[in-house]
Amino acid sequence: MAAPRALIVGMGIAGLATAMRLREIGWEPVIVERAPDRRAAGYFVGLFETGRATAQRMGVLDAIGNRTDLDGITYNVDRTATRRRPGMGYSDLPGQPRLILRGDIESALYDQVVEVTEIRYGTSPAAVDEHVDGVHVTLRTADGVETTERFDLVVGADGLRSTVRRLVFGPDEELLKPLNHIIGVALLQEQVPGFNPSDGLILTEEGRSVWVFGFADHAPTVMFSYRTDDEDAQFRGNPIDRIRAAFGPEAPGPILEHLFREFEAAEDRLFDSVHQVVMPTWHTDRVVVVGDAAWCPTLYSGMGASTAISGADLLGTTLARNPGNTARALREWEQRLRPFIEVQQRSGRTDGLAMFVPQNRRDLLMRQAVSLISSNDVTKRAYRSVLAGKIKEKSLDVAAP
Repeated sequence: MAAPRALIVGMGIAGLATAMRLREIGWEPVIVERAPDRRAAGYFVGLFETGRATAQRMGVLDAIGNRTDLDGITYNVDRTATRRRPGMGYSDLPGQPRLILRGDIESALYDQVVEVTEIRYGTSPAAVDEHVDGVHVTLRTADGVETTERFDLVVGADGLRSTVRRLVFGPDEELLKPLNHIIGVALLQEQVPGFNPSDGLILTEEGRSVWVFGFADHAPTVMFSYRTDDEDAQFRGNPIDRIRAAFGPEAPGPILEHLFREFEAAEDRLFDSVHQVVMPTWHTDRVVVVGDAAWCPTLYSGMGASTAISGADLLGTTLARNPGNTARALREWEQRLRPFIEVQQRSGRTDGLAMFVPQNRRDLLMRQAVSLISSNDVTKRAYRSVLAGKIKEKSLDVAAP
């Protein structure tokens, strides 16, 4: 009997992890990727215990690595550069999430699938026609050539603005929940003067913030984030002009000015609005969306990478547990995963958002209090104990067999 075929749309973390797991359980995955080639390493991500446990089970944790520099210091700063106080960085959180780049995970997974999986670049689905015995997908190449093929399963792992989700489940405006924030992320060519390359910086003001993430063996990355009442207006004009306006009208000062210039000069950068995906279901009988295409907890949750790899791992487990009954496997997958994902989404739009971008004076005062607490080793350890209870759900191995 021929192996069941799965079309996986998207070659990010969720798509590559899905391909790896489906190959392991005897499926024949085919990956299509709209881009003409593999993406750059991308921006900072944290890998919490949820993702680490899955990566360990899949045998790729060592290859993913860890760019956390234990000698690096995270500083709370202000735009005048007159205040510099050691604080609590991302790697100081309970569970010690690994500081890595998105591409670290993608490369580890890619090395596992590239020799055994068909990958077609410059290709996207144009139509998805589901039947009782399979799914007919019309695939369109970058030069406009269309072909139709049959698959036993279609997996949409194509990100926040998923083509599969739009073709099968509905338009973006019905399924994307805006958080009314903008992010700008880029790789720095030079660290902020006066700081070591592996140092982190946090500058927070009401409704806006800048985080610089330092690594052990890589250039730092910067993330601007700010609240907006008009998302559409942010995409009219040059991104750096919108970022500068969002952090005005006050003078930027030396730290912000350096980061503005670095963002403007960066070859690889991301400027986008922040949304979560809210869907009544993530699957039909033979089509499923995973990762950001299905839920997108956002960067503010810190769980995008962990939920992507764990969701893919669990999908392989439920399909293996229900051979010949894809519909039942997808139901079992969602029933187990959805409660966990909803917790991560709630964190991304509440506590996580307030941590990254103080929403009001209360949040800002809380950030300042945390800054004071974090400057002392004794109070910092006590505060970490308090935080451990609040973020314990980030350590759950939701994909464990």
